[in-house]
Amino acid sequence: MRLNHEQLSFFKRYGYLLVPDVMDQALCAKVRDEMWAALPPDSHLRRDEQATHVGPFRSEDESLDSVHTRQGYRWLNRALGVSAQVIELIYSEAICAMAEQLLDGELRQAVVGGTPMGTQGPAWPGGPTDPAVGTEGARGVYCTLPYGERPREPDACHTDGHPFQLGVVGLLDDTPQGGGAFKVWPGSHAKLYPTFNLRYDQPRIPYYDHLPSFKGIVHTPEYLQAIEELNAQEQPVECYGSAGDIVFWHHRTAHMAGHNHSDVIRQAVLADFWTDKLDELRSSAPDGDMWRDWSSAVQNSDTEISPRFARQQRLPGSDALAVSAFRT
Repeated sequence: MRLNHEQLSFFKRYGYLLVPDVMDQALCAKVRDEMWAALPPDSHLRRDEQATHVGPFRSEDESLDSVHTRQGYRWLNRALGVSAQVIELIYSEAICAMAEQLLDGELRQAVVGGTPMGTQGPAWPGGPTDPAVGTEGARGVYCTLPYGERPREPDACHTDGHPFQLGVVGLLDDTPQGGGAFKVWPGSHAKLYPTFNLRYDQPRIPYYDHLPSFKGIVHTPEYLQAIEELNAQEQPVECYGSAGDIVFWHHRTAHMAGHNHSDVIRQAVLADFWTDKLDELRSSAPDGDMWRDWSSAVQNSDTEISPRFARQQRLPGSDALAVSAFRT
């Protein structure tokens, strides 16, 4: 499976790309089995009893374990990020081939049985300034329970702080519109990129017991203003779909985990890609061409985006879109 010129051009311009039916269906089913098998045997949440799937988690079923968190409406199994099934699924030959088309350099290799995300502390509340330290596989399997009667809330985007270049989210099961799927803000990568201090990383302030007022990522005023404008003025794209569908997204693309107002659990696998050049690139200034360390195929992409393809990508306003050839 290869990305065509229109797909490459779309990713460059909008910072995301929906690609349907990429992940192996049988492996998706096996990973779902692994997720359910990781629950305590006496859990209220029962796979074959859909009425039990509505959140939040009961207090007796909650877990603050940093590699298998169950709290509120979120169920995050980071331990599965280094399982053989998950790594085979999300770092498949097909997905890696497409990532290689986008990135320039040798992709880092995931390690089966390696260190999962969150090993060095809870993520996020109460944790260290970077819970992604030491991650050797995917981020893990991330689920969102149905909200039930929970009031609807506005969308609120953010970006991720740890260094990587390309993100991917894959649906493990069918996820309907409004069902908690990953959301991205089209074009936000280009708007946010120059507001950072560093190219693929961010300055952080560690936590001190005697100085408890602040820890975590340092954001510039320009970034905070841009995020506020995106939330107030821009419409996100909801990456719902069928089991096996994936979305690629640029490191600086604004995004969020969607609100789940459906009656099914949103089940997805999240992973990052980066190359052997990331260490030398991550602390450089975000000036000049933001694509200069991406593939020549991306750098030279200038294919016209058809209204039909824009609609397939759920681009806001695409029903009346007339996109001319462009160069970014």
